Amino acid sequence: MTAPVVKLEGLSTFRRTLKSAGADMEEFKDASQRTASVVVFHAMSRAPKRTGALAGSLRPARTSGSVTVYAGNNSSVVYAGPIHWGWPAHNIRAQPFLVDAAHETEPEWVGYYLSELNKIVDGIHGA
Repeated sequence: MTAPVVKLEGLSTFRRTLKSAGADMEEFKDASQRTASVVVFHAMSRAPKRTGALAGSLRPARTSGSVTVYAGNNSSVVYAGPIHWGWPAHNIRAQPFLVDAAHETEPEWVGYYLSELNKIVDGIHGA
């Protein structure tokens, strides 16, 4: 299974243009991490819980080119993928708590991300 992707058309060009205009690319990383945190917060309560390790392993990535959430941070939570996506050969049904959280909170995080991008743009123009 592949990860769900929400693609913002022209984001790469937008980032290149802002970088050449003097934007601090660390701000993109901060915006991506804060945006992913919205999904993490909501996914934690939706994650299946036996011990809480799976929910505890959710974390936002800090990248300038995408908004990413990771699950399963160490060798004790290797089951994150099969739990989320399912594994029919082993009778594990999919429990897509991350995708569900992303879909349910989409208006919130899209608005938040666009707001963060606008702050970056406004910082360049000094508005």
